[in-house]
Amino acid sequence: MSGGYRGHLAMLAFSALVAGSFSLGSMTANHIDPAAFNAVRFLCGAVVVSLIVQARGGFHRPHFHAPWRYLILGGLFGAYFVLMFEGLKTAPPVSAAAVFTLTPIMTAGFGFLLLSQVMTGRMALALAIGGAGALWVIFRADISALLAFEIGRGEVVYFIGCISHAIYTPMVRMLNRGEPAPVSTFGTMLGGAFVLFLWGGAEVIATDWVALPGIVWVTLFYTAVFATAITVVLLQFASMQLPASKVMAYTYLTPTWVIGWEFFLGNGLPTVYVLGGVALTVLALLLLLKNDG
Repeated sequence: MSGGYRGHLAMLAFSALVAGSFSLGSMTANHIDPAAFNAVRFLCGAVVVSLIVQARGGFHRPHFHAPWRYLILGGLFGAYFVLMFEGLKTAPPVSAAAVFTLTPIMTAGFGFLLLSQVMTGRMALALAIGGAGALWVIFRADISALLAFEIGRGEVVYFIGCISHAIYTPMVRMLNRGEPAPVSTFGTMLGGAFVLFLWGGAEVIATDWVALPGIVWVTLFYTAVFATAITVVLLQFASMQLPASKVMAYTYLTPTWVIGWEFFLGNGLPTVYVLGGVALTVLALLLLLKNDG
């Protein structure tokens, strides 16, 4: 199997795992400060990834050349997650996932600016269709709301976080010095934890961790292991195999996965009108995959 196809499989798993953090995050966001939660999450994620690295041969001195790179990558990724949880305090999970699908458009722009990656016509069409589908879901298929541009605070906050994510993806390739994906992931997790403890250290100390409800601990475990450590490894790997815009194209599957998570958790299904927007995001992904040949 070629590196390109393995990159696609990595991003398919990435989209499914990331989707769970939307549903679980919305159930957790109002119980704990986002910076405190994500500081501990990144630290736990770094521990998990360090075990993966040790099992694959361990760390070597050249891996940590220019450690400032990991502060940049970790800071960008940490900002994304903090703003995601802040947005999920008010934004419904499916709507937030739709905001996430705007990330490929921004990633393509930053990929051009930072790496000179140029989109094909088919890719541009796919991004436009996916963006239209995202807006459809964000505005709940309500034309009057779209025309009035009535968008919730949670969606706006999360959109700012998605800008950080869009910059992060091409930066992975730009700053890589030949490190394996798990090593780069560990550096990113550790750098992110450092930045977030500086940012939200007071909130970490002020949080009554013993009194937190069980869902916070479930979400912490899931996000630290599956939606942080494993997904960052997948994203790091895919970013070295595929153009930045194609890596982030898999975010178009996120609303579909979130709908499945919401149904599994007993939260029902969105209206059939909203599902039309989700269908457009899936069509956008298929166009990008067809372009890949």
